[in-house]
Amino acid sequence: MSKAPFIAVSVATATLGTALGAMALQLRANGYEQYVESVATFSILMYITAALTVVTWVRDGRSQAN
Repeated sequence: MSKAPFIAVSVATATLGTALGAMALQLRANGYEQYVESVATFSILMYITAALTVVTWVRDGRSQAN
């Protein structure tokens, strides 16, 4: 499989994680404490998804090398 889909998905999810992290900080600054935990959790989930996409890409490349 080509690199492009893996890279695009990984970058998009990491960018979303960054945006959600910034949103969580802004929510905390504006006093919306009840939403901060949910948004921060989703942000972390996006970073984990990006990392797992990279792991999948590496493992996919290994299986074709044999």
